[in-house]
Amino acid sequence: MAFAITQTCCNDASCVSVCPVNCIHPTPDEPDFGTTEMLYVDPRTCIDCGACADACPVDAIFPVESLTGPLREYADLNAGYYAGRDPLAEAADPAPNFHAWGPPVFTRVIPGDFPAPEVAVVGTGPAGMYAVQDLLLHTSATVTLIDRLPVAGGLVRYGVAPDHPSTKKIGETFARFHNHPRLRLRLGVEVGRDVTVDELAAQHDAVIYAVGASSARRLGIAGEDLPGSLAATDVVAWYNGHPDVDPRSVDLSAERVVVVGNGNVALDVARILTTDPASLEGTSISPEALALLKSSKVREVVLLGRRGPDAAACTRPELLALARHEDIDLVVDTHDPRVAETIDAAAPADKAGLLKDVVHETVDWSAPPAHQRRRIVLRFHSAPQEILGDGQVRALRVSGSGGDVEIPAGQVIRAVGYRGKPVPGLPFDDDRGVVPNSAGRVEGRPGAYVVGWIKRGPSGGIGANKTCAEETVGALIDDIVEGRISVRGKPRRATRSLRRR
Repeated sequence: MAFAITQTCCNDASCVSVCPVNCIHPTPDEPDFGTTEMLYVDPRTCIDCGACADACPVDAIFPVESLTGPLREYADLNAGYYAGRDPLAEAADPAPNFHAWGPPVFTRVIPGDFPAPEVAVVGTGPAGMYAVQDLLLHTSATVTLIDRLPVAGGLVRYGVAPDHPSTKKIGETFARFHNHPRLRLRLGVEVGRDVTVDELAAQHDAVIYAVGASSARRLGIAGEDLPGSLAATDVVAWYNGHPDVDPRSVDLSAERVVVVGNGNVALDVARILTTDPASLEGTSISPEALALLKSSKVREVVLLGRRGPDAAACTRPELLALARHEDIDLVVDTHDPRVAETIDAAAPADKAGLLKDVVHETVDWSAPPAHQRRRIVLRFHSAPQEILGDGQVRALRVSGSGGDVEIPAGQVIRAVGYRGKPVPGLPFDDDRGVVPNSAGRVEGRPGAYVVGWIKRGPSGGIGANKTCAEETVGALIDDIVEGRISVRGKPRRATRSLRRR
């Protein structure tokens, strides 16, 4: 029997490198890599060795025969990726258990006399940790790992939903480097407050900034600043116990909440607000958030999408998991005839096709939620127009096929994307929300580099940061080899803020 990759795939390709028969695709050197929602095992060529399952940092790979419940569908999803492909015709060796191997590619050459640079990495999330891993495993660098928070982890710790414990497990993989003999961990140190960009540059041969994109994009509509209107970034931080967020900042006293957006973060927020709190006990959820959820009056969360069900921003695995959730009713609002038409015409594995068996109804928004079970309503082809309220959110006015409609709600949460914030001392592209760079090299700052969302914008999941970090670290190595930055070879004086931690 074959193995199959499932919902929590992080796309970092750790499984690809250990597969002895090259049956996991797309690989990092293939054009599709980074564009697919997950990686896929070809069941025709898998030899059932289990090496991929052992290497997966998020426990996403299982034998097909062991898949149960919603995970059973991943056997077909994996096989479907290879539909119409003939691995035997593509293979250099006609043996039935092998895909074709491409020629070896060496994208990085490190000379034998490569020095041991002092490198600072600012940020302990996935982007920073993939950079740390690359530096420690492939060079003799000494790394100072810095984070402004008192606890390491970044997005893995404070951005992943608590009911996704497998995804959070990748934090254990990263944490093993915290005790590496060539790494110094400095927590509670903020660039711009405790140390400047110039001071870090003076102390290190190179500095890599992996500070992410922690602010939220705005809707740009009237009423957005009313109490009861907040960003999904704050809600995610709230249920993960982020120290910057007040545990009382989320109000769950109304029966209906509207989330603007239908990406993975929007689905996470909707799912946490409607799931049975008892199922969250024992997870990493904040105790204060869990206590508030137990007394929550929320019965319905509306996910608002500007486009149709075929263009939902979420990934297929996340939508599939929501559609098969046992404790939550999922409803598609058929206010626009295009919604049902798109779903009916979709293939079973398409995003819209995953909604074929979901309840369809034209929701009467003038009535309060009257159903017994908590539910999530997907409303497509509808855009926010204005948040209404006198001192507090009471409704959201949205567009529809028959004109604007008011959806009564006690809370409106915008989940329309993340945005990077300026790093004091570094250039910043305000339009894109990134630090201007070329292959990770910060413009106008030799020896300064960026990685992750602050480098490329808020796109791609955890695994996308691995190839991103390889490019940035590769640029750093090339700059040392070519003499564009020098390695001084002696310890620099640490600032007082770094010494005391």
